[in-house]
Amino acid sequence: MQDTITIEHPPATACRHAAASGVPTTGAPCSIRHTAKVLLTLTTTHRPATDLGYLLFKHPDRVQEFRQSFGTVTVLYPEATEERCTVAVMLEIDPVRLARSSKGSTHDFSLAQYVNDRSYAASSMLGSAIADVFSTARSGRGDSRQALADSPIPLEIEIPVLPCRGGPEIARRIFTPLGWEVDAEPIPLDERFPDWGPSRYVRLALTGTVRLADALNQLHVLLPVLDEAKHYWQNDDEVDKLLRSGDGWLATHPERELITRRYLARSAPLAHAALERLAELDDSPVGTDHGDEAAGADGHGPRSPLHTLRHQAVVGVLRRLEARSVIDLGCGPGAFLDVLVREPQLTRIAGSDVSTRSLQAAARRLHLETLSERQAERIELFQGALTYEDPRFSGFDAAVLMEVVEHVDPARLPALERVVFGAARPGSVVVTTPNSEYNPNYEGLHGMRHSDHRFEWTRAEFRDWAEHVATEHGYLVELEGVGDVDPERGTPTQMAVFRRA
Repeated sequence: MQDTITIEHPPATACRHAAASGVPTTGAPCSIRHTAKVLLTLTTTHRPATDLGYLLFKHPDRVQEFRQSFGTVTVLYPEATEERCTVAVMLEIDPVRLARSSKGSTHDFSLAQYVNDRSYAASSMLGSAIADVFSTARSGRGDSRQALADSPIPLEIEIPVLPCRGGPEIARRIFTPLGWEVDAEPIPLDERFPDWGPSRYVRLALTGTVRLADALNQLHVLLPVLDEAKHYWQNDDEVDKLLRSGDGWLATHPERELITRRYLARSAPLAHAALERLAELDDSPVGTDHGDEAAGADGHGPRSPLHTLRHQAVVGVLRRLEARSVIDLGCGPGAFLDVLVREPQLTRIAGSDVSTRSLQAAARRLHLETLSERQAERIELFQGALTYEDPRFSGFDAAVLMEVVEHVDPARLPALERVVFGAARPGSVVVTTPNSEYNPNYEGLHGMRHSDHRFEWTRAEFRDWAEHVATEHGYLVELEGVGDVDPERGTPTQMAVFRRA
């Protein structure tokens, strides 16, 4: 069912290790002897390809073992040249250790804890192993190769046996939107009896130009999603874990509800909490097909998602101010820009963000490539950092900072204030940010609403900041709330409207 590599000592090379499996190698010395299952290989052709070792923080000349609660992970490089480098991840399951650690086992009978496919197929255990063994690479840290760690590189990922509920089609639906070319081949139940049809397993090959940290985080999340089974009991921390691993790609994924519900399948409340928080991040509505929208404050009809209420509130302010030109500072993937382009009174719209990937997503969302020349002249996207003066920030009737300031380190906030309110000096500035007092109303939320938030203000802290900025830079400010009102905790979002005095 699974390719096998035999590792011997002394002496041996990776060529010999892979002889039985047909994996091409160049030869790397090994220091242990055992037989293990090749559950995943990851290859790059970026030159020099051996830089993969720096990105993964695993030296190509070594075989390394890592103990897990359910077994042992072995990482080795069967191939390491300037042109092509491959890392193999092998997992040996200890059924006794697994049974002892699986408090939340989904198996229907006790023997299944010892006799199952976990030793031969990629599953949530492989996802957990990737998360642990490559934790530094998943964080995006690259040290001497930081520029490379920040850049998409050509990657090939092969998983010979992957449980996939829904078959190859579900694998394509999940991986294709992330920029992968997907080859998912169903594995026959028994090749001798083709009439029996396919098994629930697929051979999966992914090819694409993707940032390595994103690829590893996607595997961490999506392997258990496709398998739709986990080897451990889920608790409230799972929501934060999902959002951390999904940062930068999950919120904008067209199948994010499917991914979230499968990842958190054991708890509908956790899935609901995660979807609400993802809706805030991407400003896309939580689906209603599973009852995700509760009744409104008056008890009649569905409640609008918070992102929709924020958009409506800010657009209402822009109309009230009679703004004709607007810049969305920290526009992200362009959700609010998509709203602004529908406002006919706006003759000039700009979006700026520090992330080129977000700007590319915004361009796709706005269909810039297919717009007429006249429509395209109305919209401008450019890369820029809000802590550095940029003449392109200037000359607008209004600027919008929607859910942006909380992503800035507090020590850098004065620089942002000088750039936006001092140098750019738009006629008006609209700022929205989370109200930290409201956070206890979110089920399953521990700490701040997003792992990238540097802080979240109470209503008093936000008022003090807004009044200080207004006084310092010659603006008048009014404070408003957005979203359902809690009598004690206020609204989930707080908004400040600055008008130049």
